[in-house]
Parts: sequence; structure tokens; C-alpha cells
Amino acid sequence: MRKPACAALLVMMSVLVSPFSHAGQAWEQYKARFFMPDGRIVDTGNGNVSHTEGQGFAMLMAVASDDKATFDKLWQWTDSTLKNKDNGLFYWRYNPVEANPVADKNNASDGDVLIAWALLKADARWHDKRYSTASDSITKALIAHNVIRYAGYRVMLPGVQGFNLNSEVVLNPSYFVFPAWQAFADRSHLQVWRELIQDGQRLLGKMGSGKANLPTDWVSLEAGGKLVPAKAWAPRMSYDAIRVPLYIAWFDKQSPLLTPWRTWFGQFSREQTPAWVNVTTNEYAPYMMEGGLLAVRDLTMGQASGEPEITTKDDYYSASLKMLVWLAEQ
Repeated sequence: MRKPACAALLVMMSVLVSPFSHAGQAWEQYKARFFMPDGRIVDTGNGNVSHTEGQGFAMLMAVASDDKATFDKLWQWTDSTLKNKDNGLFYWRYNPVEANPVADKNNASDGDVLIAWALLKADARWHDKRYSTASDSITKALIAHNVIRYAGYRVMLPGVQGFNLNSEVVLNPSYFVFPAWQAFADRSHLQVWRELIQDGQRLLGKMGSGKANLPTDWVSLEAGGKLVPAKAWAPRMSYDAIRVPLYIAWFDKQSPLLTPWRTWFGQFSREQTPAWVNVTTNEYAPYMMEGGLLAVRDLTMGQASGEPEITTKDDYYSASLKMLVWLAEQ
């Protein structure tokens, strides 16, 4: 009678043990490079500023690593330093060398989403309702301030200010964090999250541009429903849009939305895949993908990369993508 009981215990233990239990070294490497004692993550490729995106990324990593002490420092710094008490969202950028480190009062909706998602995961892992209560407040604020209906779609604007231009709205497809939206739908049972998922997928299916047939970093949705590369940015699939296949694969590894990405990546050898493509001119980056960009390529192509190694060559963004791919693979 003891053997089945032991087997059941082993199965239960394997479920409870973090997917990062074997990747503790990568998380420690990441923290050593980018985590400050006050609880903020520094963007080493961008003057050591901090963003809500980075706070959210690291909060997800900390939950997966069962590192409650670090999670709490990340969350406490984010909540006390970046919280906009007027709308319940977060100032997107913190620059420690400015007299007012949060001079720009706008939010970045993907950062807010990532933070709220990490808080939900934190309650599930550590059984503290304060985390999920905080998550609910953020998601409620996102619906109130960032989610609109436009041109027949339910969309999440990239920020409260500056993206609804009446005759068009500007979207960032890398802000469509499908697995997080699904978690919010499962928790709240609100139809708005399911509509965001369905319409986000519909939009992505129509966003491909040029020979590459890929979405650009920033996309304009016109009042009539037409989708074109946003005018204020270079028409490139670049460092933002690379997160699109990451979040698609994280949500559904069998999604047909991955097909154009696989087609584009597949025409190059792994080490000779350009870092970006201009969809208007078909010009490629003169340098190749490496680090975290290659990790996303591997995930998209179904080539599991296993435990990441965070090297001195990896800046904050490259290291973050590596870690997120590892999370998505779980």
C-alpha cells in the first residue's frame, strides 16, 4: 500500500515544485545583473532607467523561482514609487538621474498587465489574498482607462494618453499579452477579457505587412478598420514586435498566428536571422539576432532551448527575453 502513496506524493511534489527549480542559477544571474537592492530592475541598455515592463517581467520570474523575498521587494518598490493614485495604474518609466524621476505620467498597458498577472500568480503560489486583491484593482483600472471599442474591435490602448487619435488608434501588438488576459478572464469571468483575446487574434491575423507578412512594432487601426504601420515609427518588425510570437506561443503553441513568423524565420539559418526587417522596403538589419531574440526564434520554431544562461553579453532586454522564453516553455 505504501508504493502508490509514495507515487502520489511524488506527483504532488512535482506539481508544487517551481518550473525554475532547475533554473535557479539563471534567476540568480539575472538578479545579480539587473536587480537593485531597493527593488527596481535597471535597463542596462537604456541608461539604467526602470520600466513597469521590467518590474512585471521580474515579478513573473520571481514567482516562478519561488523567491518571495525578491518578489515582495519588486512589488513594494513598484507600488510605492510608480503607482498613479489618480487612476490606479503605474507611471511607465523611472529615470533615477532626473529631478522628477517619473516626469512622464503616462502608463504602459503591457507593464500594468504583467504586474497584475504576476500578482495573481503570487497569490496562487503563496496564498496571500493581498496579492490578488491588488491584481484585481489593476485590471479594473485597465478596463476603465485603457480598453475601448474601436472600428468593430475591443482593443487595449498602449497608454491612457496619446494613442486614441479619433480618426485612428495606435496599437502595439507586443502588448497583446494573451496568457495574462486569459488568466484575468478565468478569474473575473468578465467578457471583456475574452473579447480582447478574440479581437487581438483577429487583428494580428490582419497586421502582416510587406513581403515579410509580419506586424510592425506600432500599428495604426483606422476608423474604417484598415491596419497600416503607424506613421510616427519606422515600419519595422523589430525589438517590440519580437514579443508577439513569444506571447502567442505562451498562449497556444499550436496557434496558426505563428505561421508567418515561422515562414520568415525559416528562410534564414539560425545564426543568420536579421534582427529586424523594414516591411515597406524589405530592408534587413545589418546585424543578426542573438541572445534573447534568438531564444524567441527558437521558441517559435519549436526548438526548446531549456535553461537559459545569462551572460555578460546580455543587456537587460536580451536577458529578460531569455527568461520569459524559459517561462513560456513550461
